[in-house]
Amino acid sequence: MMTLEQILVATDFSEPSEAALLYGRELAMRFGARLHVLHVAQDIYVTVLGAENYLASAPGIQQQIEDAAQQRLAEIVGANGVGEPDTIRCVLTAASPARSIVEYAKANNIDLIVMGTHGRGGLAHLLIGSVAERVVRTATCPVLTVRGTVTARAPAFSQEEGVAVAG
Repeated sequence: MMTLEQILVATDFSEPSEAALLYGRELAMRFGARLHVLHVAQDIYVTVLGAENYLASAPGIQQQIEDAAQQRLAEIVGANGVGEPDTIRCVLTAASPARSIVEYAKANNIDLIVMGTHGRGGLAHLLIGSVAERVVRTATCPVLTVRGTVTARAPAFSQEEGVAVAG
């Protein structure tokens, strides 16, 4: 029988990520697993400003981004209430979100990664790429991708069967 003890939801605070959080939370409750909710903040000194401009930049910008991400995580996850899974919130800063997600999963013995996908195709996918796709290709554990919005993709679990049915 498959057991899940550590579930990671990677979020970029988009609607597909909110739907992924619903799935991750529900799976964590069903399996009695610990839920990790991770946001990877872009390292603006590397990705936007370039490493050579690091010292000339306003030193507090990156910290403001990380603080805002921590606050947003607290809003979407909330407190660990009765019946809620034990939840760990984490913000990392990196130039590569996909690599950071995979490394976090390895370091924390994650059994399942759950993340939203925007479902971009064509030119947008070619230009922007897909963090979810990179995670699927490089993760050592299973990855569940959720496409859609909270209302379109809220999981409905049957008590008798323990089966998830997408709405």
